[in-house]
Amino acid sequence: MITYTSSNLRAGLKVIFNQEPHVINSNQLVKPGKGQAFARVKLRNLLTGKLIEKTFKSTDFLELANIVDIFLLYLYRDIDHFIFMNNNTFEQVSVHKKILGENCKWLLEQNNYLVTLWNNQPITVGMNNFVELKVTNVNPEIKGDSISRISKYAQLSTGAVVKVPLFIQENDVIKIDTRSGEYVSRQK
Repeated sequence: MITYTSSNLRAGLKVIFNQEPHVINSNQLVKPGKGQAFARVKLRNLLTGKLIEKTFKSTDFLELANIVDIFLLYLYRDIDHFIFMNNNTFEQVSVHKKILGENCKWLLEQNNYLVTLWNNQPITVGMNNFVELKVTNVNPEIKGDSISRISKYAQLSTGAVVKVPLFIQENDVIKIDTRSGEYVSRQK
């Protein structure tokens, strides 16, 4: 078990706090003129994504979290799980749909994703900021209604539904921002 004192903490370090994995976003070491030094630390919970601010005395210790970031190949979806594979060992990792949440609609088979494992259990899947998907179905345009309808809905190859401009047609490939779920551009 590796431990760090509050004076050794730094941004990016993954530690255990309240029996859960956290990553340190920022750390400020304060040495007052009177009394002992302390550290003001901003921690992000890797399970919930919640950001907290905590003050640690110079005598406090934090345990290093057993966190591994690894690129895994997305293979397929089961009922409640998404199956990924390690390209080096061919070991398969099952990720529950609640871990992915809304991001599951941006997963493309045979693409690599950064999966974070805590004690060999997946806790997060890093999505690409942008994804290119094929339009499988669009709402038909209504003639003469171009002033009030500046966009329409399109269904994509992964099942996601997004707002797109009127000129987008079936079989077009479009670029989507996965952070906001918004249309960015049409690909050629």
